[in-house]
Amino acid sequence: MQVAGGPRTAPRTLAPGQDVTVSVPATSANLGPGFDSLGLAVTLYDTVRVRTSENEGIFVEVAGEGAGSVPLDSSHLVVRTLLRTLNNAGYGIQGLHLSAENAIPHGRGLGSSASAIVSGVLAANSLLPAEARLDAAGLLHSCSALEGHPDNVAPALAGDLAISWETDGVFRSVRAAVHPSVVPVVAIPDVELSTESARGLLPATVAHRTAAANAGRAALLIHALTADPSLLLEGTRDALHQDFRAPAMLPSARLLQSLRSDGFAAVISGAGPTVLCLADGEDAARDAEQAMTEQLQVAGSAENWRVLRLGVERDGARVEGHQR
Repeated sequence: MQVAGGPRTAPRTLAPGQDVTVSVPATSANLGPGFDSLGLAVTLYDTVRVRTSENEGIFVEVAGEGAGSVPLDSSHLVVRTLLRTLNNAGYGIQGLHLSAENAIPHGRGLGSSASAIVSGVLAANSLLPAEARLDAAGLLHSCSALEGHPDNVAPALAGDLAISWETDGVFRSVRAAVHPSVVPVVAIPDVELSTESARGLLPATVAHRTAAANAGRAALLIHALTADPSLLLEGTRDALHQDFRAPAMLPSARLLQSLRSDGFAAVISGAGPTVLCLADGEDAARDAEQAMTEQLQVAGSAENWRVLRLGVERDGARVEGHQR
């Protein structure tokens, strides 16, 4: 497996005029009981175009989500990731133009930071000469190390359902094909929640029987997602994190509880506050979409949420471009 390491000599400069476009899907981690280990790619995308230039400096433009709030210089997360990946391979650039079209909401539990990191690593990897590029395992490890965990970057890279783990400091993942009848439906509030804030509410320890019960549900969830979606409601029951994080996102927690009481396989997406429902078929997805909308209307907050019916992204991130 290739992994990124520090340059041994002065960085070589990439040729100007190279052009690459990367499209990365949103992801939903945890999916209830699969805490820090399961992630699902969904059909909502950030797309970045990167061009190397002979003119010195970095130029960044952003449209869509994050426009007007994210930095437009070398501190932009995609740019930082790209430059670090190039540097690790022993390369640098003279000038860079990055154009981003973002559809993944920031700070909502849909993997926006993972998407940025995957975009930066894949763009850099494509710009490098063939002999300096990371292989698939190296890409996963590099992205996971930068993000801090693999549960979002793995499905963003490979698509479908990702089951991820770490062994002796090396991040690994396997992809599992999601049953074709599974339809993700999301309710996205207009407020952000940082992963760090949500994680800070978790207890240091849980009872052994709680951990055992959660492990059983996580195993059941993988079966439900890949083979028998009729078990999604039972498979998405969580005991490790959602209840502890509820005080940080009470409207989401109330919506989650109401949906589950009505028989929908609803979970908090990632660290929240987006609520994800995993429906079994298009009819069930329409029912979930309607239930979300009606319950938000009853709560008097429908105008502060977006309800979207998505699909499962099967292939993961895409890279297009050419080198001269």
